[in-house]
Amino acid sequence: MSLGLLQAAGLGISVILLALIVVVVVSVAFSAVKVVNEYERGVIFRLGRIQGGPRGPGLFILIPVIDRMVKVDLRTVTMDVPPQDVITKDNVPARVNAVIYFRVVDPNSSVVEVENYVLATSQISQTTLRSVLGQKELDELLSNREQINSQLQGIIDGQTDPWGIKVGAVEVKDVEIPQQMQRAMARQAESERERRAKIISAEGEYEASRRLSQAADRLETPQALQVRLFQTLNEVANQQNSTIILPVPVELFSPFIAKENGASNAARAERVSKQDKREEEREAERVYEQVTGEKPADRQELREEEPS
Repeated sequence: MSLGLLQAAGLGISVILLALIVVVVVSVAFSAVKVVNEYERGVIFRLGRIQGGPRGPGLFILIPVIDRMVKVDLRTVTMDVPPQDVITKDNVPARVNAVIYFRVVDPNSSVVEVENYVLATSQISQTTLRSVLGQKELDELLSNREQINSQLQGIIDGQTDPWGIKVGAVEVKDVEIPQQMQRAMARQAESERERRAKIISAEGEYEASRRLSQAADRLETPQALQVRLFQTLNEVANQQNSTIILPVPVELFSPFIAKENGASNAARAERVSKQDKREEEREAERVYEQVTGEKPADRQELREEEPS
């Protein structure tokens, strides 16, 4: 009876051990089989040494316990650069954030040369963003975005190239400036708009004066002026106005004005001649009185009889 129990116990232990062996073999077999997707590459280490170039895509069987595979994603990574507080070249504080696009072009270098290429690229982007924007003025930062993006991309790409990382683009997304600076910029923009408005108005006045001068040259002849007068009357009549103002040339009144001026000039000349005649008579009487010592009574009476 005891022998049968021992045999049964030994058989049970054998079954358990066999099951454990089968489980271990299956698990090792599954761990030795690796599948690499189309957008991935595998870097194989054998006893700590890298084995050739990257593998994939497809199915690979590794030597258990000896080989180890590290998968590297080759797709483009979109990473936000945290907002950075910078001081521009003209001493204006600003808060700038950006986005960077990069991908792995050399899987072996991205695994061997750097511990975490995503973290390393993020840190390089932050430091480069602060250093480059600190050398730019605020106006340049707001207007020359393309140039700044190209400069950032070149610097970051040069620093991450030994890691097998290719930086495709760097874009500055937003630039936050203090409220006081925003109000100052708004006043500056308003003043600039007013200046442009005044310049445009002055240019319009200048162009209008030139056109009016050309129109005056064309309307110099009486026939052209008369035709323009008729056109103006036609335009006014089409508006159905109850009152029509008819312009009359000043030249029509020139004969009357000249005649009136001539009459007034003749009267003025006559008055001047009478005054001169009286002055001559007075002078003659004075000379006569000095020479003879007598006063000409007849002339005195004649002068008294003359109307004033």
